[in-house]
Amino acid sequence: MNHIKLTEQLLLICIAIIGIIIISLGVVLPNNLIPIYESNVYSYLREPLILVNNEEDISNNSINTEIAYIYISTILDTNIVKISDNMSSIIDIGDVDMLLDNIDFDSGNGKFKYKMRTYYYVTSVDSNQMKVAITNDEYVNEMKKSIYAIIFRIVGITLVLVSFLMVLWSTKLVRRIKRLKDKVDNINNDKYDHKLEFSYKDELYTLDTAIENMRVYLKEQEEYKNQMYQNISHDFKTPITVMESYIEASEDGTTTKEKTLEVIKEQLKKLEIKVHSLLYLNKLNYFRDRRDNLNVTYDVSLIINAAVDKFKMTRPDVEFVLDIDKKSTVFRGSADMWEAIIDNILNNFIRYAKKKVKITVKNNKIILYNDGENIDENVLNNIFTPYEKGVNGVFGLGLSIVEKTLHFLDYDISIENVKNGVKFIIYEQRK
Repeated sequence: MNHIKLTEQLLLICIAIIGIIIISLGVVLPNNLIPIYESNVYSYLREPLILVNNEEDISNNSINTEIAYIYISTILDTNIVKISDNMSSIIDIGDVDMLLDNIDFDSGNGKFKYKMRTYYYVTSVDSNQMKVAITNDEYVNEMKKSIYAIIFRIVGITLVLVSFLMVLWSTKLVRRIKRLKDKVDNINNDKYDHKLEFSYKDELYTLDTAIENMRVYLKEQEEYKNQMYQNISHDFKTPITVMESYIEASEDGTTTKEKTLEVIKEQLKKLEIKVHSLLYLNKLNYFRDRRDNLNVTYDVSLIINAAVDKFKMTRPDVEFVLDIDKKSTVFRGSADMWEAIIDNILNNFIRYAKKKVKITVKNNKIILYNDGENIDENVLNNIFTPYEKGVNGVFGLGLSIVEKTLHFLDYDISIENVKNGVKFIIYEQRK
């Protein structure tokens, strides 16, 4: 691949434009101007022809010497032909009859070729006389030279000015692009001055804004990842620390082996759930560009009933109310996906519900309600962020899994604080 700088590309474009203009002026323009030249030369011939009234006038020195004249009078059915003295200097033709053969008296004007030159003429026919004014192509050539001189002078000055302006503009453009490149090269360098000044809002300003937004986003993502890693480490360290403590206590004889095994099993179960959640999130990220699961449907009422039976055992004091329209229970997605969605939401609900959890499935929507405390607005804004601290400082992956899975299936979820509780609404995304 050839390495060509932007300034060199612009220079090549300028050269190409100049070449096109020269070709246009040298080839296209002359052909388009020919009718104008001929119209002028016919007018040039016609005006002095009016002054020719008899054969004596064609030898009058006051008549333009660049024009030759032919005067034909008819006397007793005999044509008497008289030519001006300068005829031989205008056209080198010895035989007048040969010259007259090239002239069409009926047309009023015309042209003909003779010895590689073009000759123009204008005729005037009366009842007993015919007049012809004729000239060669010197007048046309002089006219061409005059027009070309004017055009090339104007075009030349214009090209110089335009080229100068393009060089100035391209230099400034290249400088701005280099600054944007430096900004991209230093996108992770906090000591670099990322602020660029723009005199006006154009595409480069838009590009700079996009780069700046990307830089801020990457910085926020980096901070978010660091925070998430810390939270994950803490979340995984807690059950490990508990197990270590019970093992040490068992070795010291301060607790029984049975109690130690029971706690270890419980903490390992928690670790297994956390690892499973991380693997599930990673699988969603890996398959986010594949849409195979959109072609799969499942009856979510089966998952909801199974989940309610399971969570009733955990919170027997909570009343679970179901309002399911059997005509609206089929949704996109697999059983595993909807199990992850419903289980993670209900797992959140049983922590905060006081006495009641209600699940409604109608009109292609799933509405889940619990009568717990309203969620603080600051928490609500980031509640789907992985390991973002939630209510009472609790953080985890559950609601993040819910949102990512629903988005993968082209569904959305909203959370509303209502009177005496909180409502989760799952609905189809608008396209």
